[in-house]
Amino acid sequence: MASNGGDASSIIREIERLKTEKSDIESRISLLQAQLNETQIGPNGCDPSSLSPSSSPLPSRYEAASEHGLTPDMIHRYSRHLLLPSFGVDAQSRLLKSSILVVGAGGLGSPALLYLAASGVGRLGIVDNDVVELNNMHRQIIHTEAYIGQSKVKSAAAACRAINSTVELVEHIEALQATNALDIVSKYDVVIDATDNAPSRYMINDCCVVLGKPLVSGAAVGLEGQLTVYNHNGGPCYRCLFPTPPPTTACQRCSDSGVLGVVPGVIGCLQALEAIKVASAIGEPLCGRMLLFDALSARIRIVKLRGRSLQCDVCGENAPLTRQLFQDFDYEDFTQTPLSSTTRPKLNLLPENARISTKEYKERVLNGEAHVLVDVRPSHHYKIAALPKSLNIPLSSLEGQLPMIRSALQELQEGNALGSESYPSLFVVCRRGNDSQRAVQYLHKMGFASARDIIGGLESWAQDADPNFPTY
Repeated sequence: MASNGGDASSIIREIERLKTEKSDIESRISLLQAQLNETQIGPNGCDPSSLSPSSSPLPSRYEAASEHGLTPDMIHRYSRHLLLPSFGVDAQSRLLKSSILVVGAGGLGSPALLYLAASGVGRLGIVDNDVVELNNMHRQIIHTEAYIGQSKVKSAAAACRAINSTVELVEHIEALQATNALDIVSKYDVVIDATDNAPSRYMINDCCVVLGKPLVSGAAVGLEGQLTVYNHNGGPCYRCLFPTPPPTTACQRCSDSGVLGVVPGVIGCLQALEAIKVASAIGEPLCGRMLLFDALSARIRIVKLRGRSLQCDVCGENAPLTRQLFQDFDYEDFTQTPLSSTTRPKLNLLPENARISTKEYKERVLNGEAHVLVDVRPSHHYKIAALPKSLNIPLSSLEGQLPMIRSALQELQEGNALGSESYPSLFVVCRRGNDSQRAVQYLHKMGFASARDIIGGLESWAQDADPNFPTY
């Protein structure tokens, strides 16, 4: 039994290591079992060498199998696909010969990858440079707790192999960028965009246009999702519809706005469906149309999109985008948004004397300094976690709540036991230190000269001042 915290930590680490080894071993066993079945098991589950000549299958059955390229094991595994008149042997054969690249192994990529692997895509590529995190697992269902802190690509590949060890998995443990995208994407027939940021969407679209690849694009945030297929069957590309990027304030990410886990799950499954339709040449892919999903109302709408634009900078009649121009294009500068979801813009709106570090603020609290702390996060954020005695005034309602701040400062000054003539300090905090700067800027204009921003917000507080403070 562990006698102290250090022993407990080492035990926990050992458990996590063993869990990871167990997952890897199980994946390896599945792969070896499949290989064994391929070499030793006949179509009726028997060793071919044990069959007498009279009990051997008819040659015509083998001939039929050789015509469509499906082995007995494949027929058994994909039999429910083969039974579908609209899918059948031909579509499954085409799917087994196809290659699909999934960019992003997160909320959208997780269900897409699982279903593509299970359905029998011949070669499945996974691109991601991120690691598995606990606060993403409510929607990134392909990962397990044993892989927390490890590569998403490794985790996703292990899960796909556990479902179907016969699929060729290609692991791209790197960020997809303009410098490597052409080389990676060129090796696949269909591309699924399962990313969550504007520069990646434009870059992946442009790359697919340059290479002539169909693109299955999905998005999900909050309680809504959308899906369409670009650059296929004469349909438009992403730039045809959105020639200029939306303002950065309109670009929401799950880490900022939240997302109900099942919403990207729904969209990711539909992305897998569209990719299968394109790869196997069945049905009517979602080209020139967009599916809009509203989770709360359980409503799905299909809207018609504008056709391909002749003036499009990428796929138009006089499109200037070449391979070299693509590789030299700065997508982060074009969208004013970072490629990495972990890289967030840090504002610098205030002079140094209008800001204070979380460590310095903690010292002032411990010293009992009289002050007012205003938390400008939305009220539903404030309910998650907040610093003691803070006053929640969301940034959007700050203008109308100035009398409340004046009253709090005045009350604190009048109740000062020392009778000091100095005015109590006013500090402002938010989640990451951007909105608090905007609030302090406004407060200064409105006469609150003592207002100071807490640098880095509550994320810095949890990192530098109180490691037990919850982060989200």
